[in-house]
Amino acid sequence: MDLTLAVAALVVALAGLVVALVALRRTAASTRRRARADVPPDLVAVARAASELRVDLGRALRHLAVVRYDAFGDMGGHLSWSLALLDDEGDGVVLTAIHGRADTRTYAKNVQRWSSTQQLSPEESEAVTLARRG
Repeated sequence: MDLTLAVAALVVALAGLVVALVALRRTAASTRRRARADVPPDLVAVARAASELRVDLGRALRHLAVVRYDAFGDMGGHLSWSLALLDDEGDGVVLTAIHGRADTRTYAKNVQRWSSTQQLSPEESEAVTLARRG
């Protein structure tokens, strides 16, 4: 009698385990279906757009530096400046404004691969170097 009761209890426990496993599988499958339904159908388009944004970001003028200085010995206040605006490849421009007593002159020089075909002033070179570091 005790053996029969033990076997019956074992059969009931196994049946309960099977029912629990089936329920768990159904719940997991339902969750996966729901997760797939939440993903937009144009996920490939979203991934492509993100990839294009990464390329565009590399061409953005993200490396910036300003060097302020006195262009003339008799002038103070560091009113002259050179500004480097460069992308990740070191392409861009250096803008310079030389402030004098009577006027201010501005200059723009192209930069490619962190250097220029035009001669850069020490301050312009410093701006490019600082932009490259930052």
